[in-house]
Amino acid sequence: MTAAPKPVRLRASAEKTRPSIYWLLASIALPPASLMMRLNITGGEKLPRSGPFILAPNHFSEIDPIVIGVAVWKLGRAPRFMAKAGLFKVPVVGYLLRKSGQVPVERHAGGRGQDPVAAGGQLVENGQGVVVYPEGSLTRDPDLWPMRGKTGAVRIALTHGIPITPVAHWGTDKVMARYSRKISFFPPKRIDVKVGDPVDLSQFADRPLNTATLTEATAVVMAAITDLLADLRGETPPKELWDPSKHNQKDTGRF
Repeated sequence: MTAAPKPVRLRASAEKTRPSIYWLLASIALPPASLMMRLNITGGEKLPRSGPFILAPNHFSEIDPIVIGVAVWKLGRAPRFMAKAGLFKVPVVGYLLRKSGQVPVERHAGGRGQDPVAAGGQLVENGQGVVVYPEGSLTRDPDLWPMRGKTGAVRIALTHGIPITPVAHWGTDKVMARYSRKISFFPPKRIDVKVGDPVDLSQFADRPLNTATLTEATAVVMAAITDLLADLRGETPPKELWDPSKHNQKDTGRF
């Protein structure tokens, strides 16, 4: 009788095993997270063990960054996010964001946040990864499917040759509903997280990085995220991604 295969053990990267500010952040975030959620992660071996990467998740709850941050940490990498520049001005919070390598980004032109594309170059140089929400905000889709994506993630990927790893999660709305200010701490809710294969963007590598190229490449990334979510939900996604402009909605902010 053939023995069952042993589960694959993922070795943590040096950025997790080496003492850093992330040890402090983990000691703060993990205890309450364990009360709120139980993560069921599949495909974790597809997150690069070393080197730069862009992790592109779906987004439908304001607690999503906590979920993804915990998942990335459990998979052995240090979670870094493209964060609103205004958060860096908040006492203590801003200090922790800067010390942990989070990337400040302004949502309006002329802002003083770091240029995302330049930040991508820094990631390559340092061999780090970053989480970028392609939707840019919580989805407007009434059924919580991903909406039309923005081009920032693929611009960084194509400019610096960084792989985009899609990831989908389902269940975070049971912890914190979309736009709610209430968090359900107990009992812990099951949240499924699925990491996909790196998105193949080779067809765009030699094309000019104009609006058409970036929009087409972004659609490929969003399709990969949507497919992962459909698998987690066991449902068929809509044929077209939700487009806020077609429903008289803003891309950012509450509605």
